Amino acid sequence: MHNPGTPERFDAQERLADGAQFIAGRLTKGTSGRTHAVVDPSTGEEVYTYELAGADDVDAAVAAAREAFPGWASATPGERSDALHRFAAVLADRAEEFARAESLQCGKPLKLTREFDVPGTIDNTAFFAGAARHLQGQSAGEYSGDHTSYVRREPIGVVGSIAPWNYPLQMAAWKILPAIAAGNTIVLKPAELTPLTSLLFAQAATDAGIPDGVVNIVTGTGREAGERLVGHPDVAMTSFTGSTAVGKRVAEIATATVKRLHLELGGKAPFVVFDDADLEAAVHGAVAGSLINTGQDCTAATRAYVQRPLYDAFVERTAALMETVRLGDPFAAGTDLGPLISHAQRDRVAGFVDRARGYARVVTGGEAPQGELENGAYYRPTLVADAAQDSEIVQSEIFGPVLVVLPFDGDDEGIRLANDTPYGLAASAWSSNVYRANRATREIKAGCVWINDHIPIISEMPHGGYKASGFGKDMSAYSFEEYTQVKHVMFDNTAVARKDWHRTVFGDR
Repeated sequence: MHNPGTPERFDAQERLADGAQFIAGRLTKGTSGRTHAVVDPSTGEEVYTYELAGADDVDAAVAAAREAFPGWASATPGERSDALHRFAAVLADRAEEFARAESLQCGKPLKLTREFDVPGTIDNTAFFAGAARHLQGQSAGEYSGDHTSYVRREPIGVVGSIAPWNYPLQMAAWKILPAIAAGNTIVLKPAELTPLTSLLFAQAATDAGIPDGVVNIVTGTGREAGERLVGHPDVAMTSFTGSTAVGKRVAEIATATVKRLHLELGGKAPFVVFDDADLEAAVHGAVAGSLINTGQDCTAATRAYVQRPLYDAFVERTAALMETVRLGDPFAAGTDLGPLISHAQRDRVAGFVDRARGYARVVTGGEAPQGELENGAYYRPTLVADAAQDSEIVQSEIFGPVLVVLPFDGDDEGIRLANDTPYGLAASAWSSNVYRANRATREIKAGCVWINDHIPIISEMPHGGYKASGFGKDMSAYSFEEYTQVKHVMFDNTAVARKDWHRTVFGDR
């Protein structure tokens, strides 16, 4: 499977030999007394074994962040911006290392990490370097007699964040960058399956001159390290990306200490194709949008609703295009699709499809490949047709390379079906009619609605959901502002203290 001439795999055991915790500017080993292995999902081989974080490590990381906060918060916007510009330059210099590490731990094709994950992270860093100089309150004004009021935006304090395993590098960046650009310090817990690039990211921040303690990483289980971080009394804000079920648990813990909360949760994105759409464009969009990152993307196209005149042709052509997608070694140039994150996740996806055979039609895929790929967590691109709207495969988040296609008749029905899940993270609508497209953007309840495309994101625009997909935004100025708190400042403009207000309240005394 490892073809001669493919790029060298990242040697995590050597590169991160000092441990998988990054606290106060240095790598250390965890203190829980338990170890965990990072597994290459394309082969099933263990590639990095490390000591998990325990409660003491979380406490040490929070203490480091708390100690670093006053100095970092008092730095000028220009100083923070300069540090982030240096950070972006360090990331660019190490881009190939990040790409190989991300491909190794996630099984992503190297061409995806090189062309999407790593460049996107560098661009995010450059964006927040600029944003750091543009944190504004509101203009001053006299709203009450001789008093002047204005609004300050100030950092919140120590942020405790938890990132998922599907986009470890980008999710670390989405949480760390706006937090520190606004003057906060942070403790991030990556998924224990995929800590490699988060640790490299924190090292790069320190090497760029961001002070020790501003960025800290603790790698442990959700039950031990995650819950300790969310519930810590010195953590002022929690940001979590993951499943809706775990998000509810995070919210429950955070509520006990009245923390600021940011949640980006599950998705079940609809892909609505009206009968005047460009069929070939929609077919290619559906395959790319449903298979990105092997379908392990909460914005991935998972439910295609196709107006009946195009339905049969869409199903036929989408299945045919899926069958051309090449599964293989993530480090091989010709690979289009890598494995799922683990064998357990592959079996979970297969369970959804196997159960659907009793009530729907599996048009293509629906199986794990054999031969040289059988040791990895691979699953063939799968198209399921003719399921009922209330069936499990339509309503539940699968998180794998599976697209379900259903027909609809009128426009009202298509939009109603698109909205008919608890989720509301992303959606797309396909039409050549501007009025149809505009109606879809108004009426589909999701944080992002693409028209005649599905999946692209940009640093300048927000990402976040409606309904059970959570609240709060990543990327953009909207994200930046979420990591601040607003203070009203009001002062008396008269030369001497006024007594009129006091007389009104207390009388003449």
